[in-house]
This record gives sequence, C-alpha cells and structure tokens, in this order.
Amino acid sequence: VQLVESGGGLVQAGDSLTLSCAGAGFTFDGYAIGWFRQAPGKEREGLAVVSGSDSSTYYTDSAKGRFTVSSDKAKTTVYLRMKSLKPEDTATYYCAADRELTSLATMMTSVLFGFWGQGTHVTVSS
Repeated sequence: VQLVESGGGLVQAGDSLTLSCAGAGFTFDGYAIGWFRQAPGKEREGLAVVSGSDSSTYYTDSAKGRFTVSSDKAKTTVYLRMKSLKPEDTATYYCAADRELTSLATMMTSVLFGFWGQGTHVTVSS
C-alpha cells in the first residue's frame, strides 16, 4: 500500500484548497482512507475518513462544517476539500489507509491506520 498526498501550498485566509491522496498497491474496496494533520509543536489531529467500499464518511469535530472528504474509487484517490481556511489550519496534512474492520468513527478516534503517506504542507497566511 502506497499513499501520496498532493495539493498543499500557500494560501490566504478565507481561501479554499483541495488536497489529494493517490493510492497504489491496493483497491479501495474493504479499505478506509483518512486524513490527519499535524501543526508545528502540536499533536497529530484526525480530520475525516471515507470508506473505500461505500463512500460513507465520518468527520471529527475539527473538520465538521469546513472540510469535505470524498473518494474516486476508479482513480484510487481520496480528496479533502477545505474551505474558509484559517491561519490555524497551517499544518502538514497526511492521508492514511487500512482495512475497514470496524466503524469509521473507531478507526479515526483510535487511529487504526497502518499505512501513511509522506504528507503535504499547507500554510494559511493571515
């Protein structure tokens, strides 16, 4: 399983940005793919997860309202659309995947992901 994030960069507060996570070496069926972020000096934070099988989603409180996760099974790519970005959204964003053996909520809150990408950095200027 390989995951490659892209789409990060420098944006201004209030802008929107869509991150991509391209998967290789596996098919989405039976897997869940999640998004996390880590800001400098802070702990990793879970954001959202999507089921590769049925595209159901789960969001943490940090992501609800401004972030939307989606998947394209044919392209084995997962997206994280972020809107109304704030300087506090500045972080390195990671996607992660693993077999969907339990609920998406449990996978996200317990960080049940064994495969991780290298991350893509997002800087939001004020």
